[in-house]
Amino acid sequence: MTDKFDKEPADAKPSATVSKEGGSLPPEAIKAIPVRHYGRWISGLVVLALVALLVNAFASAEKIQWDTVGDYVFDDTVLAGAGRTLLISVLAMVMGVILGVILAVMRLSKNPVTSWVAWIYIWFFRGTPVYVQLLLWFNLALIFPTLNLGPIYKDEMVQVMTPFMAALLGLGLNEAAYMAEICRAGLMAVDEGQTEAAHALGMSHSKTLRRIVIPQAMRVIVPPTGNEFINMLKTSSLVYAVTYNELLRATSTIGSTSYAVMEMLFVACIWYLVMTSVFSVFQYYLERRYARGSTRNLPPTPWQKIKVSLMGFSRERGASA
Repeated sequence: MTDKFDKEPADAKPSATVSKEGGSLPPEAIKAIPVRHYGRWISGLVVLALVALLVNAFASAEKIQWDTVGDYVFDDTVLAGAGRTLLISVLAMVMGVILGVILAVMRLSKNPVTSWVAWIYIWFFRGTPVYVQLLLWFNLALIFPTLNLGPIYKDEMVQVMTPFMAALLGLGLNEAAYMAEICRAGLMAVDEGQTEAAHALGMSHSKTLRRIVIPQAMRVIVPPTGNEFINMLKTSSLVYAVTYNELLRATSTIGSTSYAVMEMLFVACIWYLVMTSVFSVFQYYLERRYARGSTRNLPPTPWQKIKVSLMGFSRERGASA
């Protein structure tokens, strides 16, 4: 004997409630109560308290004259140093990207000579500190007193290896080693079938790289390249060792003469933060542009994220009320 059960379909709508008078009442609306996350509020308050204590410690320090920081933020010497920092960073990055692409192609070449030369270059410049490389270029006159290129150019090495040239070579050649690995990773990320299809259409190896491989590899190369440039802005402070008058050296010179050492270091931090923040925004939109062909939905912009957060916060407040 089997029991019979009255079962309703899973997708059936809830039946209306029958009133005492015989009429039907609409189903009661479901009230969704959001889960309370007390741990988030507690951890947020703890973090805010620690940040407030840190800010208060610096603000109440008697030996720091904050008025001096404001007076020197837009000083002509500081602005000139920031401009030189930006100049040397851009030029060194351009040199690093160009040489990095060449070295990456050499590493992937089937020619063992070019492949090994590229490997040795990357091994040396990645294995030695940037600071040491800057000093080597700056003191190159101790080994080669004269730069003799035959009928093309001849001059004393001291005149050739200026602080600007030593800074450019030290930063640019070191960056090329890292960019070579980034570009090599991007080129290897492209499917080999793309290259085979291009060769089947009669395209040469160089044309395949320019038209097929490199454009697809850019979405892999661009994000770490942006990070490398932001890192270059900060690494450029090492050219202080070769007496190039960039931002750190300019602020340090003012601090040593005005006895406002800490204040001028804060000024340098402000300008480094400004430059890195601006280029971080450029990097974000550049990554977003190259992501158009690889993702269905582009990542939201910062303004879109703020709007979504504000809407979610307002909904949460309305639900709790």
